[in-house]
Amino acid sequence: MKTRWPIGKAREWYRNLPWLVGCNFIPSTAINQLEMWQEETFDPDTIDRELGCAAELGMNSVRVYLHDLAYLVDPEGFKNRIQTFLNIADKHGMITLFVIFDDCWQPKPHPGKQPDPISGAHNHWWLNSPGRKVAVDPKQEKRLKKYVQDIVKTFATDQRVLMWDVYNEVGNIFLLTLGKPWYVKIPKLLKDFITFRFVHIPTMSLFRKTVQWVRDIEPSQPLTAGVYFNHPSLNNELINASDIISFHNYENPKKLQKLINDLKKHDRPMLCTEYLNRWENSYFENFMPIFKKENIGCYNWGLVSGKTQTIYAWQKRGDSNEPDVWFHDILRKDGTPFREEEVAFIKKMTDS
Repeated sequence: MKTRWPIGKAREWYRNLPWLVGCNFIPSTAINQLEMWQEETFDPDTIDRELGCAAELGMNSVRVYLHDLAYLVDPEGFKNRIQTFLNIADKHGMITLFVIFDDCWQPKPHPGKQPDPISGAHNHWWLNSPGRKVAVDPKQEKRLKKYVQDIVKTFATDQRVLMWDVYNEVGNIFLLTLGKPWYVKIPKLLKDFITFRFVHIPTMSLFRKTVQWVRDIEPSQPLTAGVYFNHPSLNNELINASDIISFHNYENPKKLQKLINDLKKHDRPMLCTEYLNRWENSYFENFMPIFKKENIGCYNWGLVSGKTQTIYAWQKRGDSNEPDVWFHDILRKDGTPFREEEVAFIKKMTDS
């Protein structure tokens, strides 16, 4: 459909699915989306092994970020690697939710060799796609439209693809400030907050265009764009563009339930496409029962601890010792869990 799905169609689509349980997946050998997808560093063996671990936990879906520069450098190769990924995921009984664009972390992505991890730094080299300057440059629109529509058209009827997450965290301008000294952080955060909250979001134009570019292809899969911040006008745009409502919550069970209750008024199926912040009382043990009770699909951040270093908190920098409490992720590279009882709980929830 070239317009938003009717509520009845969205409900019928969701009724035909199992309870979706998964993770935001990147192989432990990749530091960001480009390292995951570029030909030189694409790692199907690690992907196969780690998706096998996810399947053993009872997961049946993964959320995976694409990147426009992987397409710009090698369009056919990139699509072939997506096919390979989908083959591997399908072998393990998993359906994939793809993210097209993203405003989080580094604003100036570049193809080629990616940086090495910074000691103790949480996901520091994760990349914007397409990047802030590119996102607002009219001269780049033609090539971005070609990328979006070619990828969506190629997989528009592929049953291994669950959904298109059009644009992750549109306008997120806060992450790079985290971990800096307070005398740097506070003025920058205040300035960013005022700009974000009361003026405009520069990448909103690209978001709107991307929604229409995908709609014009009329894929069999629904669209979504996740609510992640208390910004009423932004959230209305994200929800009204979505066939299936999605949201992020890294807070605590009380705030999670409040958000779910607020979103119920839209009367559409829901997915939580990001959660798990053990430092702030967001655990599998207290979030998954809410998701299951409410019949909300759920994707925690991270699977195997690796180059993204998301076992460390957003705010933490410089200490390479393994934290007593992991921020995200579930397993070490050898497949052993951070917490045995946590893995047992996940399996219990997915088995019941």
